[in-house]
Amino acid sequence: MRLDGKVAIVTAATRGIGLACAQRLAREGAIVYMGARNMERAKERADELNREGCTVKTVYNDASKKETYASMVEEVMKNEGHIDILVNNFGTSDPKKDLDIKNTDYAEYMRTIDLNLASVFLSSQAVIPHMAKNGGGSIINISSVGGIRPDISQIAYGTSKAAINYLTKLIATQCARDNIRCNAVLPGMTATEAVSGNLTPEFQEFFLRHTPIKRMGKPEEIAGTVLYFASDDSAYTTGQIVDVSGGFGMPTPVFGDMIEMKNRR
Repeated sequence: MRLDGKVAIVTAATRGIGLACAQRLAREGAIVYMGARNMERAKERADELNREGCTVKTVYNDASKKETYASMVEEVMKNEGHIDILVNNFGTSDPKKDLDIKNTDYAEYMRTIDLNLASVFLSSQAVIPHMAKNGGGSIINISSVGGIRPDISQIAYGTSKAAINYLTKLIATQCARDNIRCNAVLPGMTATEAVSGNLTPEFQEFFLRHTPIKRMGKPEEIAGTVLYFASDDSAYTTGQIVDVSGGFGMPTPVFGDMIEMKNRR
């Protein structure tokens, strides 16, 4: 129960990595607020966890309505009196429109960047004064390996995640005096509905060919790193950009081709 007595917010928490984070933090003793647009689904997920003996509540947050970041934080503060952990999990991209530099519409490019950056900037800006007054806290941003390794498509998504990585370091630097830590977790290909629904089997196979641990990550494995940053185990760690991708892109660029050649023999 490493988070006993802590209050946490997890955005986009009703499925995938966000849900796994909410589950893990709650099972470690935190009071977890699931930020969500679909409140009916959020309540279903919260009820499931509460039946386990966890304490999970819901709070409205819609990325398309930027005012809901501040209202989300204020509602939790009104109910609990303090916020110790913020997991900025929201992220979006439309692979059919978010293409390369030659073929991506500028308005679509800026829409994706705006939504993804606002989800970190506005929620952090809203929560930091409360964390500072309470003696500190931990902000964890869910970024992506796409923010550190250029791709042949999804230019807006990659740009936004690269910016989030830098914003993470800025928050860590500017808020350290208030005992507020900020770190980023960068998942690789993770077995979620978003991956199965948006990425073709051919692309998934290609990605995994360049991943030394030859499988997708599990949402629970991303949540394990989030738990580390949320807990006092990482009390002296801030501004870190942690790749949790099974080693994707780490070996020599010909790694995938070499593995394929060996498999043919």
